[in-house]
Amino acid sequence: MNTENGRISAWRRWLEAIGIQLAPGTPWNEVFQTRFLVFVGFCAFCGLFLLAGFAKYSTSPTFCNSCHIMAPYFKAWENSKHKHVACVECHYPPSAPKTLLWKKFQAMSQVVKYVTRTYSSKPFAEVEDSSCLRSGCHSERLLQGRVVSKMGIRFDHRPHITQVRRGRQLRCVSCHSQVVVGKHIEVTYDTCYLCHFKGRGEGKTLQPLGGCLGCHELPANDIRVGNMTYRHKDFVTKQGVSCGNCHLEVVRGKGEAPEERCLICHNQPEKLARYGDIPFIHENHVTKHNIACFHCHQEMSHGAQEAPEKVPSITGASERAPAPSGPAHAAMPTLTFDCSYCHQSKHAGQLEMYSGKAASLGLPEMPSPMFLANVDCVGCHYAETSSESAEFDGVTDKASGQACVKCHGPKFKGILEETKAELTKTLDQVSAKSAAVREGLGKSALKDNERKALLVKVSQADRLVSFVRSAHGDHNIYLASEAIRRADRALTDAGAKTGAEAADLSGLPLISGSYCATLCHQSVGVKVPPETVKAFGKVMPHKNHAEMMGCVNCHDIGTHKSVPLRKGVKAKCAECHQ
Repeated sequence: MNTENGRISAWRRWLEAIGIQLAPGTPWNEVFQTRFLVFVGFCAFCGLFLLAGFAKYSTSPTFCNSCHIMAPYFKAWENSKHKHVACVECHYPPSAPKTLLWKKFQAMSQVVKYVTRTYSSKPFAEVEDSSCLRSGCHSERLLQGRVVSKMGIRFDHRPHITQVRRGRQLRCVSCHSQVVVGKHIEVTYDTCYLCHFKGRGEGKTLQPLGGCLGCHELPANDIRVGNMTYRHKDFVTKQGVSCGNCHLEVVRGKGEAPEERCLICHNQPEKLARYGDIPFIHENHVTKHNIACFHCHQEMSHGAQEAPEKVPSITGASERAPAPSGPAHAAMPTLTFDCSYCHQSKHAGQLEMYSGKAASLGLPEMPSPMFLANVDCVGCHYAETSSESAEFDGVTDKASGQACVKCHGPKFKGILEETKAELTKTLDQVSAKSAAVREGLGKSALKDNERKALLVKVSQADRLVSFVRSAHGDHNIYLASEAIRRADRALTDAGAKTGAEAADLSGLPLISGSYCATLCHQSVGVKVPPETVKAFGKVMPHKNHAEMMGCVNCHDIGTHKSVPLRKGVKAKCAECHQ
């Protein structure tokens, strides 16, 4: 009893301290004093102050970062251009107080989920256009017209935001991703690629939405490739050359949206059943819920590729035959066999010739000027061929002589045909010379080991001729000429040792080195060779020497405009001149 009375006495003292007077003899007959009202008011004030402080603190980025799952998002924001803008400024759109209270409730529910460990490890939040376009932020963006991004891309916000594009109503975050690794609310070019390239063809059939010049400015400066200078404006606007003639493999990936990606967010059968309803999916994801495109679509990349350092391999399993098309094959599945088991090294010779990398033949590296300029095969091979069996045999586009005119102007008309004719004539004569040397070897009195050594030399010459013929020397006239010259020199040496009557072919343009002047310069009006030049302190009749002994006796001809003097050429002059 004494213990119970002691507790009641303690309660009385505590209640009296806060202004509640209890009547004597009764345990809970209270009388409220003024001090109690002051105490209640103080508590209410402190409660409201703490509540307001917490409400204010809950709108700060620091509060968002208090959850460990928000660390990467906080870091991305902290390093972005929006680091001076609080999270709620974008994630809570400007609206009526009722909506703000609802947003506060949502935010508090996230806190509860975090405390109870029922949260998702990959949070998602929507950013509405009204947050971006409100006064003080980007309210003038739709009025700016075309702007140029830091990557040099021309872009106009108004048609992309206010108009339906390819059946999709885009939102700000369609292009400005909510979170990119290391960035925050910055341009996600994947969206641009999906809209402009997906379903618009591949390779030379690619037709980008708006065209290349809809987004890109033509480079105004001259571009130096090797020892040649190029100006885009001359090719594209004057000659009408398509960008795709030189920049072919600029788009990689198909931007597909695999059905399994739906399972990341959805598991309801009724929703998954609408996978094929494209308009519904884009309306609900892009337009209504501001979902960034890359959440559903696979990556597409865009950009010009540098010229390869080495000749690309075409014998690997990655090169597969295209799936047949047409009514006869409509029901056939796509082939997944490795065609390279039977079809090996297709176009290997052409690649070596064009790239100038034919070390296996003992030739120096001499790339074609067009290879150095990154001109792809379709720059010249665009003349479509057709036949009755094309449906089954396929179609190979052939080179057109009009390609020379298309890029270089009307003066180059007929040059391809003349080059091919000169190559055929020269190769036929070298082959006839080889046959004569082989016949001479068979009749000679040479020892077996000497005959075998010369046969190896002749076989090497025949291999060079076969390379130029099969790889089409017009792909790279410089390397073709070098190969023919070496073959002719080997045959001349072998013929001299057997006494065979081998024809002297040194006067042929592709062997003497005068092919530049005879095949090209005369047609385009270049005066080569000059009448006289100054060499070793003296004036010499250059044209007479060129006509008499060819160019390669004095010059190394490696590529266009590159004709340095050979080593030891001064000593060679002394063979004729004292």
